[in-house]
Amino acid sequence: SGVSIRHRRLFQLRDFLLVYNRMTELCFRHCVSNLNYRLLTGSEERCLDGCAGKLVHANHRLMRAYVALMPSIMQRRVADYEASAALASQGSAREGSVAATAPPGD
Repeated sequence: SGVSIRHRRLFQLRDFLLVYNRMTELCFRHCVSNLNYRLLTGSEERCLDGCAGKLVHANHRLMRAYVALMPSIMQRRVADYEASAALASQGSAREGSVAATAPPGD
C-alpha cells in the first residue's frame, strides 16, 4: 500500500513537472524575443505573467471538469466491466451444459 501511494505521488509530481515545463517553454517562446540582456524587459515580464496566468487558469478549469466527470466515467467503466463479466459467465455456463449433454465419444 505504501509503495503504491509513493508511486502515485511520483507520477503526480512527474505530471506536474511536465505541465510546468511545457507551460514555461510555451510562454518563453511566445514572450521572450531578445536574448541579448540578462534581465527581462518590462513588456516581456508582463507577457510572461499574462501567459502563465492564462495557462494556469485553463489548467484549473480542465481539472475541475475532469473531477466533475470522473465519477460518471468510473461508473460507466464498472457497468461495462460487470456486463462483460456477466457475458463471459453465461458463455462458460453454456459451454459446461453443452459438454454435459454431449453423447459419449464426442
